[in-house]
Amino acid sequence: MSGGSKDEKAHVHPSPGDTGTIGFEPRITHHPFDSTVFKRTVRPRVFTVTPYGLENARANDAAATLDGKSDACDGFADIHCGGGQTMSGTPRIKARAFKHYVNAFRPHQWLKNVLVFLPALAAHKFDWPTLLLSLEAFVCFSLVASSVYVMNDLLDVCADRAHPRKRYRPFASHSIPTAHATWMAAGLILPGGLIAMFIGWGFFLVVAGYFLVTTAYSLHLKRRIVIDICILAGLYTIRIVAGGIATSTPLSVLLIAFSVFFFLSLAAVKRQSELVDGAERGSLQATGRGYHVNDLPIISMIAVGAGYVSVLVMTYYVNSPVVMELYPHPQMLWGVCAVLLYWITRTVMVSHRGNMHDDPVVYAAKDRTSHVCLAIILVFVAGGVLR
Repeated sequence: MSGGSKDEKAHVHPSPGDTGTIGFEPRITHHPFDSTVFKRTVRPRVFTVTPYGLENARANDAAATLDGKSDACDGFADIHCGGGQTMSGTPRIKARAFKHYVNAFRPHQWLKNVLVFLPALAAHKFDWPTLLLSLEAFVCFSLVASSVYVMNDLLDVCADRAHPRKRYRPFASHSIPTAHATWMAAGLILPGGLIAMFIGWGFFLVVAGYFLVTTAYSLHLKRRIVIDICILAGLYTIRIVAGGIATSTPLSVLLIAFSVFFFLSLAAVKRQSELVDGAERGSLQATGRGYHVNDLPIISMIAVGAGYVSVLVMTYYVNSPVVMELYPHPQMLWGVCAVLLYWITRTVMVSHRGNMHDDPVVYAAKDRTSHVCLAIILVFVAGGVLR
């Protein structure tokens, strides 16, 4: 038969450089993402905000190259990077301003800790003692989470230096010596633990569990497929559980179910964006993760499916007896379900096109459409509350 179109031929002829799954006999496999259709669909990302002090990276700095090898290692990282050179001949970024240390704490990630306020808000507990306890829980989780981020950046410093954006993180770009990571992490975890004990031992145990799970995730579990996104969803949900324990607010089963599925969707979007980014750069596997580019359709289905299930759970919550008691006009909350359905679908599409930030939460915080969706949700909630 005569040959088909150019796109069809791209699907028929496999890539000769692919050796299939690691650990098995080399073989030729079929890659649906080698086609020109996929290459046209996935567009290069455009970021207008420079992360982690890009202006401090020199063009000739080894940390600013994509090979990820060599002399771009110091301190702790020398053991793991595999480079034979020392830091004596490596250009250093001399500016070690206070802002680099603040950037290492990833304060933009503290937005996730707002979830500790959710149990009190959902139960309409707006008294000052409850608000103060929620605020203390927020500060505690921010300190503990930042200590984990510091240790995670230390462990991933070599992989970050080979990443097109993460290489500008403070440790990867040499803005901060890796030797400072230990005392920085200790200086964050100690006050966080003291605040947790002050709130209560139940809350302290939840925070301790959060710290242990996040540490295990940084050390190993983030490289285990499926387990990693389940843990990410669980870490979001732990914040909600902690907020309920801190304020002695009973947690609805539907609220927990919604959280698990909604954040499972966001975790899958995070992996989806990493795989799309890898496809753009010609990488068959996400750096430091267990996913292959061929897994992209499955990850996308998880993102969409889990997100839609979360909206379905939300519809059950809208019709629950608790909501009927709290909201004079509970039918207004159906608008919240519609907005969430739109936002989840759009977020997956944005990630599929390669325009997603490495973290969907950070993307949503900067995305104007997400801001509009949040404003509309607040209008619907207000309409349900007002008499």
